[in-house]
Amino acid sequence: MSRIAKEVPPSDPTLALAARLRSFTPARVGLGRTGVSQQTRDLLDFQRSHAQARDAVHARLETAALAACLGKITKCEVLRLHSAAPERAIYLQRPELGRKLDEASRESLAKISESAPRERKLALIVADGLSALAVERHVPPLLRELLPFLKQWDLAPLCVVEQGRVAIGDEIGSALGAETSVVLIGERPGLSSPDSLGAYITWAPRVGRTDAERNCISNIRAEGLSYAQAAAQLDFYLTEARRRQLTGVALKDQVPLLKKG
Repeated sequence: MSRIAKEVPPSDPTLALAARLRSFTPARVGLGRTGVSQQTRDLLDFQRSHAQARDAVHARLETAALAACLGKITKCEVLRLHSAAPERAIYLQRPELGRKLDEASRESLAKISESAPRERKLALIVADGLSALAVERHVPPLLRELLPFLKQWDLAPLCVVEQGRVAIGDEIGSALGAETSVVLIGERPGLSSPDSLGAYITWAPRVGRTDAERNCISNIRAEGLSYAQAAAQLDFYLTEARRRQLTGVALKDQVPLLKKG
């Protein structure tokens, strides 16, 4: 039982119920009142959480350090790319610019594609999205869990993208000749989750794919979906995508129940 729950007089069943609910969720359920106002501690907690969410949205991804870390984990080439959004403020104001590469990144991929086999089976793409914090915290341990499942895949160079959104994986995957792409990206922060990571799986990535043609695994973090669970779900989607040659709504309801671990 939470500290708040212990403070509630057992003689008040309404407050006791609210406290019990709060012990199961970080959501702001049944907040206390002082007269007609919220309690100071709850107001301060809200302001702190709101500040953390704003910081996560505006934080810059340290791509050099992350690329070096992921290179050691995966033992493969890591490319640092950038979207067409030149800076964070523009990225937040112009979502469409985060869905495509800038010219320098496009040229880099073209050179890689010219010298590499066109049968690249799987493209792993890491993008900051709306929470660089989520990417820096969760992508390295998630990849450690995922790599044992990828032994049967031919991996394209891993791409780390600054100022990127989900759809940028379509251009990258297509340029690398990938059969399937996985975009690991920071999700929009909530007031209790500034570091939630998402994974988007797309069969035959190409510019113009819609979100209905992807599968999403959300809320990958310590307080949400564990790395082991997320890796197992990714393996399921990748296996089924290859077998059925599709992703999206047709696979949505076919993920087996996984035990927490």
